[in-house]
Amino acid sequence: MRPGGFALFETPIGACGIAWGPRGIVGVQLPEGGEGATRERMRRRFPGLVEAAEAPAEVGPAIAGIRALLAGEPLDLAEIELDMEGVSEFHQRVYAIARRIRPGQTRSYGEIATELGDKGLARAVGQALGLNPFAPVVPCHRVLAAGGKWGGFSAHGGAASKLRLLAIEGARPASESADLF
Repeated sequence: MRPGGFALFETPIGACGIAWGPRGIVGVQLPEGGEGATRERMRRRFPGLVEAAEAPAEVGPAIAGIRALLAGEPLDLAEIELDMEGVSEFHQRVYAIARRIRPGQTRSYGEIATELGDKGLARAVGQALGLNPFAPVVPCHRVLAAGGKWGGFSAHGGAASKLRLLAIEGARPASESADLF
């Protein structure tokens, strides 16, 4: 992979951003309410990286996969290599579990905590997902609160964006009303 940089790319839900480094993708940004806002968020998140007019060829498959997922194709994006340098071991474990959730499926924070070995870690799982630098490659939108409630979402638009992503994938939290979509 080439030296680091970032680029914006269009998707069915708006302009997303992707940042890369020598060891893989270092971050993905869902739309921020307009291309300018997404660009500014990328500059704040990755101050040492320069924006490229287009991403290098080796980043192309990641962009194509994200576009396809956001267009409703049931992709898990597991083939996208993420650079987890600087990501804590606990967060890496949470992200690995989240990456196994298939499109259209959901799990709860508590279920992930139980898989980690301690149901009491549910809040820590939520915090880890709230800091996820790779959405939607690490599909934190597929993780719900107890009882199928949608819970929070740290991307622009909050829970409405989470519900939109779930709707694109054909998933629907059972406890939410149809007018939220």
